Amino acid sequence: MSAATTSVPPGTGGPAPGRARRARRVLPGFGLTLGYTLFYLSIIVLIPLSALLFKTFSLTWDQFWTAVTAPRVLASYRLTFGASLIAALVNLVFGLLIAWVLVRYTFPGKKIVDALVDLPFALPTAVAGISLTALLAGNGWLGRYLEPMGIQLAFKPAGVVIALIFIGLPFVVRTVQPVLEDSEKELEEAATSLGATRLQIFWKVILPSITPALMTGFAMAFARAIGEYGSVIFIAGNMPMVSEITPLIIIGKLEQYDYAGATAVAVVMLVISFALLLVINALQAWQRRHAGAPA
Repeated sequence: MSAATTSVPPGTGGPAPGRARRARRVLPGFGLTLGYTLFYLSIIVLIPLSALLFKTFSLTWDQFWTAVTAPRVLASYRLTFGASLIAALVNLVFGLLIAWVLVRYTFPGKKIVDALVDLPFALPTAVAGISLTALLAGNGWLGRYLEPMGIQLAFKPAGVVIALIFIGLPFVVRTVQPVLEDSEKELEEAATSLGATRLQIFWKVILPSITPALMTGFAMAFARAIGEYGSVIFIAGNMPMVSEITPLIIIGKLEQYDYAGATAVAVVMLVISFALLLVINALQAWQRRHAGAPA
C-alpha cells in the first residue's frame, strides 16, 4: 500500500488535541496568570472606579445635572479643556521641531538636551509649579520684566497653559523621535533626485509617514494635561470663574464634604478620559498598521 493511501488509526498517531492547545499557549500557567491579572486590575482600577460610580448613583438625575453644570464648574471645564487643547497644539509644533533637531542634527550638548526632554517625567509636578511661579510671578526672574509691559502670565489662564505645555512636551517628542529615526532616507534621496525642494520633501514624504505618531503624541499630551493638578495650582491663582481648573473643583468639594458632588464632576472627567484613551489606542493601532506591523 502506498504512503498516500496509508491511514493512521485513530488514537495511535499525531498530537492529542489537548496537547496541541497547550503547545500554542505563549505563557505557562495561562489560567493562573490571567486570574492574577484580573485580580490585580480589580484591586487597583475596577473597585475604585466602581466606588466612584456607586457614589454618583446616590444623586438623582437633577442633582447630578446641577452639580456638573454649575456656572463655576462650567468655567473650570472651559479652562481645563481649552488650556489643554492649546498646550497640546503648541507641543505638537515644538515637539516635532525638537524631535527633528535631535534626530537630524549633531551638535555639542546634544545628549544633555535629549535628557532635558524627560525632565517633566522625573520632576515632581509640585516642584514644576513652584519653579514656574517663581519664574513668571510679578517678582520673579522673568515676571518682573514682563509685568511692566502689561504681560501677566502667573495667576492667569496663560500660566495654566504654560504649565501644561511643560508637562506635555515629552509625550510628543518621545512619540515622534523613534519614527523619525526609522524613516527611510532613500525616499528623501529619491525625491531630491527628482527635483523636489526641501519643503516639498517634508510635506509629501516625511509628514505623511510621521502623522500617525504626531496624532498619538498630541492625544497623549492632551489627555495628560486634562488631569494635571500639581503643577497648575501654584501658577493658576485658583480664582473662581477665571483660573480655576476642574481637578481643583473636585478637591474643593471634597474639603466641603460634598462627596456626591465631587464624584459627579469626577465621573464627567472619567468619561472624557476613557473616550480619549480609546482615541489614543485607535491612533496607536493606526500607527502600527501604517508602519506595516500587525495591529
